[in-house]
Amino acid sequence: MNTLVRENRSSNGERQATEQFIAPAAAVLENADGYTLEVEMPGVSKENLEMWVENNELTILGRRAIPSVEGTLIHRESRPENFRRSFEIDPSIDAAKISAKIEQGVVTLILPKAEQVKPRKIAVA
Repeated sequence: MNTLVRENRSSNGERQATEQFIAPAAAVLENADGYTLEVEMPGVSKENLEMWVENNELTILGRRAIPSVEGTLIHRESRPENFRRSFEIDPSIDAAKISAKIEQGVVTLILPKAEQVKPRKIAVA
């Protein structure tokens, strides 16, 4: 089952259990400078995407809407399900410098390593 959690936020930011989310597919890549996280969220626009870091946990939430159609809908396989996925952030990641973009339904986040954990060369005198 792809259902992750039922959750909704009230106007004051408190979470209430009413909305259903599914867990989107994700890939994590590592390089010398940090990590790249790619999360598939088809049908989600930049305006309907939320991300936050709290207690070393990165949460990505995407809402999508099925476009309205004129005429009588005979059949539709796409569902208006929303996406939510959380990832534990390694202490080596500089959470203040995380950046994100969304292109063709794929959210790409760059999670840079903190300077103190990056390898550095030591000069010999």
